[in-house]
Amino acid sequence: MTTEISTQRASQGLALASFDDAYRFAKMVSASEFAPKDFKGKPESCLLAIQHGSEVGLSPMQSLQSIACINGRPSVWGDAALALVMGSPVCEYVRERIDGDGENITATCEARRRGYEKATTATFSVADAKKAGLWGKAGPWSQYPKRMLQLRARGFALRDAFPDVLKGLVTAEEAQDYTTQPEPPKPAVVRLKTDPAIVPDDRFGQARLAISRAAKIEVLDALRTAVDKRVSEGVFTDKQRQELVDMIHHRAEMLIGDDDNGQEFTHEAAQHEVAGG
Repeated sequence: MTTEISTQRASQGLALASFDDAYRFAKMVSASEFAPKDFKGKPESCLLAIQHGSEVGLSPMQSLQSIACINGRPSVWGDAALALVMGSPVCEYVRERIDGDGENITATCEARRRGYEKATTATFSVADAKKAGLWGKAGPWSQYPKRMLQLRARGFALRDAFPDVLKGLVTAEEAQDYTTQPEPPKPAVVRLKTDPAIVPDDRFGQARLAISRAAKIEVLDALRTAVDKRVSEGVFTDKQRQELVDMIHHRAEMLIGDDDNGQEFTHEAAQHEVAGG
């Protein structure tokens, strides 16, 4: 396997003949001023962008300027998508226009494959943008609204008419507008060392200790659920349950009635002390 960058030149630019060629080239670009900010110092990302671009016919440098990774999904900038389609022999024409003013603007894109009777037509209006929560959104949608409507209509038409040319790549402008659902926060798991004064098998004693050190109402609610579970499992008697429930109520009243709402506690009660986890 060669360790030299290939000096062969293809019709679309520098030809990288091996993985080593491509990685060395990606490493060099990522350390240069020519690297887009998302690829700066990331040779692996550069290499994958070059690979994605090569699959749709882009040269290495074109790939780095035209391929974007948004929310973990590769995409192609709208102008590059148009260039790829118009450079393909299966494309007869692509026509775009913008009609209307103000709140009645509609962008239209007509894309016709060679040999097809009709063109594929896609539109995107202000009403569509509002429905998608895009109209007036900070950034390009506020700065260049007509352009964004045009790019959205273009992306739909080109992907529908020329899926073989774009090979499933969505336009980067569209990908940027996808909303991502944040993962729900995981409940805090607070660990507390076993009190050496209490025998490890003394579940009732550990439960009392956990309740007495609880610093939040949410922790008390979790402890109450754990107590009921332990009663159903036969770990606690009904009498022990009542004593623990009374302690929980008393502790809750103390927390709610505390004037210093931001008071810090040294210890935090943990559900596993009752549940035995």
